Amino acid sequence: MLRMLPLSLALLLIACNTKSSSSSATTAPTQQRTRESAQLIVTAENTSLRLSKAGALGFAPAKQPLETEVAVFVNPSNTFQSFMGIGGAITDASAEVFSKLSAPVQSQFMDAYFGEGGINYNILRTSIHSCDFGLGSHTYIEEGDSALTTFDIEPDRAKRIPMIKRAASMIGDNLVFYASPWSPPAFMKTNKNMLRGGSLLPEYYQAWANYFVKFIEAYEAEGLPVWGVTIQNEPMATQRWESCIYTAEQERDFLKNNLGPTMAAAGYGDKKIVVWDHNRDLITHRANTIFDDPDAAKYAWGTGFHWYETWTGGNPKYENLKLIKEAYPDKQLLFTEGCQEGFDAEHYERWSNAERYGNSMINDFNSGTVGWTDWNILLDETGGPNHVQNLCFAPIHADTQNDSLIFTPTYYYIGHFSRFIEPGALRVSTSASRSTIESTSFQNPDGTLVTVVMNRTEAPLDYTLIVEDQEVRASIPAHAMQTLVY
Repeated sequence: MLRMLPLSLALLLIACNTKSSSSSATTAPTQQRTRESAQLIVTAENTSLRLSKAGALGFAPAKQPLETEVAVFVNPSNTFQSFMGIGGAITDASAEVFSKLSAPVQSQFMDAYFGEGGINYNILRTSIHSCDFGLGSHTYIEEGDSALTTFDIEPDRAKRIPMIKRAASMIGDNLVFYASPWSPPAFMKTNKNMLRGGSLLPEYYQAWANYFVKFIEAYEAEGLPVWGVTIQNEPMATQRWESCIYTAEQERDFLKNNLGPTMAAAGYGDKKIVVWDHNRDLITHRANTIFDDPDAAKYAWGTGFHWYETWTGGNPKYENLKLIKEAYPDKQLLFTEGCQEGFDAEHYERWSNAERYGNSMINDFNSGTVGWTDWNILLDETGGPNHVQNLCFAPIHADTQNDSLIFTPTYYYIGHFSRFIEPGALRVSTSASRSTIESTSFQNPDGTLVTVVMNRTEAPLDYTLIVEDQEVRASIPAHAMQTLVY
């Protein structure tokens, strides 16, 4: 297998300051300016290029492109949502694997995601007690304790919380840290089991809402500021691991009658509550049901979503995201989880895994998404640990037998966005003249523009980047990702 370390990421460009946000399309009366060059960064299959600087491309006066040419059009006068960031989940599995590494390899790992030479992650997600990615199921209370008198996050203090703290300290002020439950305690559910679905019993709605508050209190007492919570991970999936079913009406009612008022009464009305946290396929029904109810909608920050509708041969329903954003422009979109399923240690370098990420990130951002959260930031050489053997890929794997890291192409593809787009950046109107090329752009708070371009075809492509009255002529290799900073 090919084992690769990040190549010269410390050389790569541009630290910017954060700025105010914008969640809907605006037309900025910006003055056109003359640009001299665009710095080009490239990752490409069958090459050694991994987030590698590839020189500067000079701007020239723009010409009318021909029908036969491939062009990417960027209009900085039209801006959209404010960029919140990119990151991943620190699960019990990630923390377990991390704990098995030597101190130098741990530092190498943390630097790769959060250090100045890394890919600039600033979003962290974790589970409220256990999920499938860990050594087993646990809660924070003794079974049957609906009063929560035994509540204690001690299981998280050994490995998970120290890893989150270390990452948070490296991220600093741009940290976005949120949590999601996979299942309430067994006694609160219809099937009396944390696994295999079941639903939250109505008589425990309030106790479960109180549990969220206890979680926030406990984690903030550890010095970890909680940005928000999602109501339920994958509320329409009966899984063999921790899971719980909510219909749209059940989630709406729990939000407006229990969770929202309870968090507000506890002084946590500023924490963000994210609904749905499942795939794009049923997302519009969930948004319609919750956001059309003013008493529920007032507590909801926005909608979280995953990408697993494609696992069964489905089509990524990006148009559903656009419909929600059009219907509820004051509600945000947040990608809360995605990973490449079906782990196979012989295919760390499978390029289509990275391209799935690139396609999702470009289209999710172009549909109005403000932030993007990968699943486990670290797994071992088996794709786990996972207590029900639901194994998958991560951007970085650890070979715990040899105390080393394995950087997959996905890591570098994510970095083409996260390394260069800063929190507070505004998405900029971007379109391509051909479907062979995919692209999105953001304007950083200091005015720097970042355009990401992906080629999933078998052939290199020449294209023209046209920005206002200037253009850059470029070429992208087959199966490659490029970032242009100008």
